[in-house]
Amino acid sequence: MFIHKKISTVEAMPQKAGKGVAMKMLLSPEESPNFAMRNFTIEAGGHMPLHTNIIEHEQYVLSGRAKVIIGDTSFEAVAGDVLLIPANIPHAYETLGEESYSFLCLVPKAEDCITVL
Repeated sequence: MFIHKKISTVEAMPQKAGKGVAMKMLLSPEESPNFAMRNFTIEAGGHMPLHTNIIEHEQYVLSGRAKVIIGDTSFEAVAGDVLLIPANIPHAYETLGEESYSFLCLVPKAEDCITVL
């Protein structure tokens, strides 16, 4: 079985954590045998607070710029960057500039729990 979707047809769901954050579930855990694929967008002037997840995150930045904090390190992430965020490591995002920050986020098919710090 295969799946083919257009990202434009997937509904963006506002997220409670942060400001201006929305998520599109591109491949849900029910649709995919090993991973879920999500697309997060953080509006210009928005942020996602420092938090942890109990599962790792693999990310690919599609557009925009953001100050990203992972553990004790902060850096500017831009389109084309690849990030690995290990499980239980604090991380946060704050957009830079006038463009939204958008990234793909793949996570293992497992229960996730977010803790805002």
